[in-house]
Amino acid sequence: MSWKASARHGVREAPGGFALVQELLNTRAAMSYGPDLLGGVEDAQWWVTDALATWSRVSGLPAPTLLLSATDLRSLRRLRSAFEQVVLASANREPPGALPPADVSVSLAPDAAGWVRVVPTGRGTRWLASALWAEALLAQQAGLWPRLKLCHNAACRAAFFDISRNNSGVWHDVSTCGNTANLRAFRERRRLLGHSRELEVGRGPDPR
Repeated sequence: MSWKASARHGVREAPGGFALVQELLNTRAAMSYGPDLLGGVEDAQWWVTDALATWSRVSGLPAPTLLLSATDLRSLRRLRSAFEQVVLASANREPPGALPPADVSVSLAPDAAGWVRVVPTGRGTRWLASALWAEALLAQQAGLWPRLKLCHNAACRAAFFDISRNNSGVWHDVSTCGNTANLRAFRERRRLLGHSRELEVGRGPDPR
């Protein structure tokens, strides 16, 4: 099993530390790509250890060692749902409404080159939430946030980073989810056309 959630879908990863948000979204079980990585403590522990090691390497910031419990998994699943709502809201795919509050804190610290950096704070899953919301903020400021999308296939919902020129991608993989949706739409159109023809035959010729 791959502990990299996004790798299970074969999607292009978001750049830099922003990939941590995409990783969280892709822990959800989808179709044949694997189970919910937040469904059990063992799988979640493997995932978070790998994800934070990668995040630390690309961000240049230290990441704590998180030892997860069953209670932590519930918190992470709620956090994942919150990010799904935010992504869908930014893509105008869900009715507008109250979004969940981030309820986290971060620190601002200048680095050796004089650049102010956003540094996650807190303990345990609170630290992870701080890191995720910080990456979301940085992605929005950099104009990258609108390119993080959830596949339009409701049975999939894989999070992918859209690199199309006009940011028009809707499927995480056109050859799978895209073709499946197009085939379904084609069959529905054919069914409706057949039903319409049956009605015309049933009416018979106009007696006038």
